[in-house]
Amino acid sequence: MDFEKVKAHPLYQPLLLGVTALLASVSLAWASSATKSAIEAAEARDLRDSLAQVLPAGFADNDLLADTGEINVGAEKPLRVYRARKGQEIKGVVFKVIGKGYGGEIVILMAVDTAGSVLGVRILKHTETPGLGDKIDIAKDDWVQRFNGKALDASNRARWAVKKDGGDFDQFAGATITPRAVVQAVKGGLETFAAHKAALSGETP
Repeated sequence: MDFEKVKAHPLYQPLLLGVTALLASVSLAWASSATKSAIEAAEARDLRDSLAQVLPAGFADNDLLADTGEINVGAEKPLRVYRARKGQEIKGVVFKVIGKGYGGEIVILMAVDTAGSVLGVRILKHTETPGLGDKIDIAKDDWVQRFNGKALDASNRARWAVKKDGGDFDQFAGATITPRAVVQAVKGGLETFAAHKAALSGETP
């Protein structure tokens, strides 16, 4: 075969490009398939660790990742809730809330017992300023633990704010927007729990 004549054929370049694209697509698909299960396993492990961090030791004995539900809380997509059980009794729930910080969205995981008290709060994701707003991260500061044991009712609603706004929660030097966003998001989470307690706790379908 005269390879030079083949290369000179008008269909040679389009066919070569098509074969190259096909091989690349197959390779990418194989790589994605090969790593998908590992990625999913890592994500599940990270989430299980985060769920354990917002619950007191020994608080639940069930697999929270397998004991979930979804409820409609408004126009947004359904809220996924993880139920913490001791035996068959639901002791609390864990769910995510979103705050709007200085650098963007702050994804927060919070646990609430059936009486409506905060069991724990952790920041899952944020893009706040290093050295200032990142103190919401438990690895940087223990500020987020100030939510533990707190509840929301008519008598203290105004106190759910940073001190600069007349509330009980410390702000950070040079960074008020970030803690304000977290406080308001957790407060909103407690409001959601109070409004949908039965559904969140699995008492209704």
